[in-house]
Amino acid sequence: MIIQKSDNPRIGSFDPENYSFGDHFIDHMIICEYENGQWGEPKLMPYGPLPFSPANMAFNYGQACFEGMKAYKDKNGDVFLFRPEKNFERINKSATRLAMPEVPEEAFMQGLKVLIDADRDWVPHGEGKSLYIRPLIFATEEALKARISTKYMFAIVASPAKSYYSAPVSVKISDYYSRAASGGVGFAKAAGNYAASFYPTKLANEEGYEQIIWTDDATHENFEESGTMNVFVRINDTIYTPATSDKILDGVTRDSFIQLAKKRGIEVVVGDVKVKDVIAAHERGELKEVWGVGTAVVTSVFEAIGYKDKKYDLPKLSAEESYALTLQRDLVAIQTNNVEDPFGWRVLVEKNILETV
Repeated sequence: MIIQKSDNPRIGSFDPENYSFGDHFIDHMIICEYENGQWGEPKLMPYGPLPFSPANMAFNYGQACFEGMKAYKDKNGDVFLFRPEKNFERINKSATRLAMPEVPEEAFMQGLKVLIDADRDWVPHGEGKSLYIRPLIFATEEALKARISTKYMFAIVASPAKSYYSAPVSVKISDYYSRAASGGVGFAKAAGNYAASFYPTKLANEEGYEQIIWTDDATHENFEESGTMNVFVRINDTIYTPATSDKILDGVTRDSFIQLAKKRGIEVVVGDVKVKDVIAAHERGELKEVWGVGTAVVTSVFEAIGYKDKKYDLPKLSAEESYALTLQRDLVAIQTNNVEDPFGWRVLVEKNILETV
């Protein structure tokens, strides 16, 4: 690891009470470059712009993927990552699908810990607060040729975060646009997946909805995801969630919610979640909750779902009645070291790592 510390740290001018999600960046970043068939040595360096040509192949042909993860600070000032091995596995799964080289485990894991230790003062403490971390891989070769790039960059940047959505939202069930197709890259965190979602979301916003529940591309009969989140449905006292596939992201928060629900003895059914069944459950008075989960948001509770030209209001449950909020509390308590971690999900970021690198 090459270490290049910042001569002008900005943490002193950062207002921890006045910031927006994803708008402020910590003092350092990790950069590692791939050329001639191999990854070079990772470098910790001051955060800032990098020189790229408009002919960069990532801009022109879309070879780019990323991860989203968080670090948390407990009341003692210790900092923890949450299930980082899952993000390491998934970024390489995404990279493989996009014909990019896998990042070595040491570069990913050591890079994470070195970066967070160097800037641990940027990790906020408090309810709903964390450090959002963005590992990414993208092509860097300068060539206007539709082929696999020969040069890449792996980078890690991070930004202080607080609650993403604070109030329940309304979502529109899509009956035309799709997030992903069979055989495509829906399971990968490919940058292009998100670009393609913005226009349909804009149309939903114009109808008064904050987000979309994506349905399958072939029939639009089955729930797949919601916005950039995995989706859960509660009918009576059973939770339903779509099975992961080549169209659905294997979310870390999704998997954590499933395990936490089972630990509580809540029945979880993983499989097809049909639009008609959800609407029918609402008409019977059995649809209790619909919500999305993801790293950035943790949990986004839906207050209404729209389908065709009709809007279906959902029950207003208390924090104690809601499975979504109960499981969120269970998850956050583990992430922030407020309870024992029976799953071994928390990973301590040791202090003074730079002295041993």
